[in-house]
Amino acid sequence: MALIAVIRIAGMLHKTYTVAETFDRLRLSRKYCCVLIQADSERMGMIPRIKDFVAYGPITEEVLVKLVKERGRMIGDSKARVSETDAKKIAKDLLAGKKLEDLKVKPFFALHPPRKGIDSKLPFGIRKGVLGNNKENINKLIERML
Repeated sequence: MALIAVIRIAGMLHKTYTVAETFDRLRLSRKYCCVLIQADSERMGMIPRIKDFVAYGPITEEVLVKLVKERGRMIGDSKARVSETDAKKIAKDLLAGKKLEDLKVKPFFALHPPRKGIDSKLPFGIRKGVLGNNKENINKLIERML
């Protein structure tokens, strides 16, 4: 099963209740926060509701290892980072279908705003914006945000 990275790009101003509730359920509490979800029907059913506020797409194993290593935090200690050897093991377990909570890692990643900025926040099909389904370009966006 594929692993999907969802990054919140837009803030909370002028959001409906259903959008705010979906953000809470996916643990996307603030801008530039990233979560990893399995591509099952339950979680992918939430994506169309928030597609105008997030960037999402399938994440590769190399980028997943970088994300866990640089931005992963252990549960219980806000400053404890994940080591490089643990990051590779965690990435393989995530791709196998395990959850971050089972691996003692916080279920979200706080990222920087993208380096060199965001060209446009319009959906991907219109003027190459970052919102919506970015397919393979999500990996480039994540690397710019690490």
